[in-house]
Amino acid sequence: MGQTSNKQTIGFIGTGVMGKSMAGHLMAGGHPVLVYTRTKEKAADLLEKGAIWKDTVAELAAEADVVITMIGYPKDVEEVYLGEGGIFAHAKPGTYAIDMTTSSPILARRIYEAAQEKGIHVLDAPVSGGDVGAQNARLSIMVGGNKEDFDAMVPIFEKMGTNIVYQGKAGAGQHTKMCNQIAIASGMIGVCEAMIYAKNAGLDQRTVLKSIETGAAGSFSLSNLAPRMIDGNFDPGFYVKHFIKDMGIALESAKEMGLWTPGLELTKKLYEELAAKGEENSGTHALYKLLDTQKHAE
Repeated sequence: MGQTSNKQTIGFIGTGVMGKSMAGHLMAGGHPVLVYTRTKEKAADLLEKGAIWKDTVAELAAEADVVITMIGYPKDVEEVYLGEGGIFAHAKPGTYAIDMTTSSPILARRIYEAAQEKGIHVLDAPVSGGDVGAQNARLSIMVGGNKEDFDAMVPIFEKMGTNIVYQGKAGAGQHTKMCNQIAIASGMIGVCEAMIYAKNAGLDQRTVLKSIETGAAGSFSLSNLAPRMIDGNFDPGFYVKHFIKDMGIALESAKEMGLWTPGLELTKKLYEELAAKGEENSGTHALYKLLDTQKHAE
């Protein structure tokens, strides 16, 4: 347990768009929070609120009861967990390590197996809900690992999310997140096309939204991202570059299972075209900009 509190000391690695809000909720819940992120400036708000900066992953892992990671790519996850300066090389036996990054289900299983040898409890717990869900502590959290480890961490998950579901053994959280991303992928094309169609038909896009967002077409993307499209606000709730990464993982997993996912393949191709136009750091709803500039060839 943490020395300054009867609550577990939590080490949080990765304080980007979502991680910053998530770590803030843990602090508000009374947990001492240690932070490490590659760009210290991104942790400035948390440090002002009383989070404790650690210069390395190793230092953070050695002092934390629970380590949470919310980082970029599977290669980063692999390095942070399995590298020489990583969590497993420095964490105390009995530490809980929760990877909330959207990463590879195959890697999640490898990390779980390595954790067993170290006496570390590990969960893969990716999230959905974007910047809005993170800010409001209303994330959907999908969790893989041992059920008893999940049960022990539920109070921590409850400080960050409202829909917390145990999905099964190690890797199951990541597989569930892939289902989420696959559903969003083709759906985002539909939302963009609907808003562009409305505009070209001479309709008021906001008035169209009033009619369709509560009907059968309703979705998070339609309710939360279509208004941003209309406003021309393409700031990231979730980065284009990270969505492309996720779709790559999903395609790899789908192919491993022998599945055909044409909607996913098309969406990834369109997003790669969008990124090539310099939009990799825009929000995923910036697909609107790519489709809005295209006219049918005929």
